Amino acid sequence: MSTTGPNSTALGLTTISRTVASLAVGVVHTLERAVVGEGRMRTARGNAWEAVCADRARADQRAELDRLVAELAAARATVRDRREVRESQPVS
Repeated sequence: MSTTGPNSTALGLTTISRTVASLAVGVVHTLERAVVGEGRMRTARGNAWEAVCADRARADQRAELDRLVAELAAARATVRDRREVRESQPVS
């Protein structure tokens, strides 16, 4: 027997009223608070703080990478300068 025919009683989100959907979300949220605990609930403020911390960590990583690249470039320039000085000195 098909459940998608014209006499079907299948419910979808479009057939549920907003009030019923809102009550269902409220029940799920209350259940989540009871299971997870009030102190461990994720909040918008907590999520925002995690995003700020992640952004700061990425900025620190970029700064460290920039520092290492600059250090490498300076070391390479020093080696090149030393080589040029040795090559320009007369051979005795």
